[in-house]
Amino acid sequence: MAETILDAPFTGIRCLVMILAGGEGRRLGPLTIDRAKPAVPFGGRYRIIDIVLSNFVNSGLHRIKVLTQYKSASLEEHIARAWRLSPMLDQYVETIPAQQRTGKSWFKGSADAVYQSQHVIDDEKPDLVCIFGGDHVYKMDVRQMLLAHMRRGADLTVAAIPVNKEEARAFGVIEVDGEGRILAFHEKVEDPPTMPGDPGRCLASMGNYVFSTGPLLEELNLDAAREDSHHDFGRDIVPSMVQKGRKVWVYDFATNAVPGETANGYWRDIGTVDAYWEAQMDLVAIQPQFNLYNTRWPIRSIFSHDPPAKFVFRDEQSARVGIATDSLVSQGVIISGGRLHRTVLSSRVRVNSFAEVTDSVIFENVNIGRYARLRRCIIDKDVDIPPGTDIGYDLERDRQRFHVSEKGIVVVPKRSKLLG
Repeated sequence: MAETILDAPFTGIRCLVMILAGGEGRRLGPLTIDRAKPAVPFGGRYRIIDIVLSNFVNSGLHRIKVLTQYKSASLEEHIARAWRLSPMLDQYVETIPAQQRTGKSWFKGSADAVYQSQHVIDDEKPDLVCIFGGDHVYKMDVRQMLLAHMRRGADLTVAAIPVNKEEARAFGVIEVDGEGRILAFHEKVEDPPTMPGDPGRCLASMGNYVFSTGPLLEELNLDAAREDSHHDFGRDIVPSMVQKGRKVWVYDFATNAVPGETANGYWRDIGTVDAYWEAQMDLVAIQPQFNLYNTRWPIRSIFSHDPPAKFVFRDEQSARVGIATDSLVSQGVIISGGRLHRTVLSSRVRVNSFAEVTDSVIFENVNIGRYARLRRCIIDKDVDIPPGTDIGYDLERDRQRFHVSEKGIVVVPKRSKLLG
């Protein structure tokens, strides 16, 4: 049976969670050549998918389906190994790969992914269905959004956050009345409407939806029959429901209060290399807005058997000192006489003597040779950086070998073979 929420306002209400995790993530370039976007590492020891899954588990919702498609092997392996909930309590996090259950086609869009997986909804018979993206960075107590949905008797509730108008072109933009009912929904338009009294900002959809089950199934079946549809929630389902006069409301994400957090409203869409790198740099701030150290709302992931991180050598005269400042250093890392500043290190990284790494993200099993210098880099897993290598100091030269983002972040792909 679907999730029965135990808190008093939700007694007897059953909720099913569906995470959309089939995206290709083309704008992340080399990081998604061999993996789905939600499987990309984040914060040293996590995957991006861990963030949304942690939000639901911390919210007391423990029956979750993850819809996968694009190069999903590493994502499915991670979920199978890291997210084993209690079968005795009928709790699970399970993946649903694209199966061509409704015809000879893969998922055509986000709405089609749920339509092709609606046998799960039929089996679970929930009252409410949460349909969330699997590739954003934020903390959210989902129960508060569910409560807002139920109090309004909504057919659909859309989580939203204000963004600058320039950024809003990449999102669905919402127009609302004074009470929060959605009047219009514009998906990724060139000139999005701004918020009343705030000409520089727009109200953007976060891609997180709470549906009442009946209206959801009706809209999915109607959309599947339309040949002119993109079969997408933002482009088709939400605008259609608004135009029909369905009860479609906005949920103000800024009002969401997460236990143990002092600030509300942090949300990052990490769809580009620059946004991904910036979100990682947020983590190493002295007082990070996205706080990994809040024990009341932990980000959960796979357990590691790697040993503690190790820092060796302290030879001040020759500058052979193993040191890391304003950085995240994962288990199994050895800082062997190298220096790091504002860097995120995944497990089993070795930084050798006299190497310098700044403003960078290093994935697991990377060896950084002596006297190497890395600045504003993302180094994917299983890369050996030869001694004396410079990356991030001459972008024109770097472009000849690697992907360089608009803001000058250099990405070295997985298992790259670098010459000294």
